[in-house]
Amino acid sequence: MRTYIGGQEAASVEEFIELALGTPLELWLGVEGETEEERAARLDAARDILTENPNLPDDVSRIAAQVIEANAPELFNITLLVRRPAGRRPAHRGGKGAAA
Repeated sequence: MRTYIGGQEAASVEEFIELALGTPLELWLGVEGETEEERAARLDAARDILTENPNLPDDVSRIAAQVIEANAPELFNITLLVRRPAGRRPAHRGGKGAAA
């Protein structure tokens, strides 16, 4: 199956992410062995991109949710946890109490 984003084919997962984000993934995650100067330049570029596109984090979250829903929908199966009313603790049963 071929995947296209904006008319360009994504040949790998990394390329898909880059095309979906509009920036290389390394810009956000960094690369192993980068110098402090390279890191500072990368973070400056990331700040500039976020300034120009303040909706990018929301867009990325939406894209990630769509990808998960399409490829692993079971990750969205949610089980609600029942909470006990505040101030009520279950009675201790069996065994000796601390004061015994």
